[in-house]
Amino acid sequence: MKNDDMELIRGSGNIYRDFKRPNAGLEQARAIIAAKIINILDDRKLSTRDAEKQTGVSHSEFSHIRNAQLRRFTLDRMIIILGKLDEDVEVNVTFQHRQHGESAPQLL
Repeated sequence: MKNDDMELIRGSGNIYRDFKRPNAGLEQARAIIAAKIINILDDRKLSTRDAEKQTGVSHSEFSHIRNAQLRRFTLDRMIIILGKLDEDVEVNVTFQHRQHGESAPQLL
């Protein structure tokens, strides 16, 4: 494939929105928090079992986070996990009017 055959498309900053996923903002927020949890585990060289011993959060929950299986987690649960890892969390929320013709997100 030649470079001439490729088109550069800039994303919105939210891959879930770009692929028109319902609840894109929620999915993005969970992914960002999960990435932070994974970075902490990696920086501290903690296995999921070691993290369980330190936090009381089951190793299977850390395993789900490491494997990006995030649907089972609420944002508050993930923030609590960060707190148990001795991290403070500050949340900023912005609101944007939906573009004309966009459908409302579906609740799961």
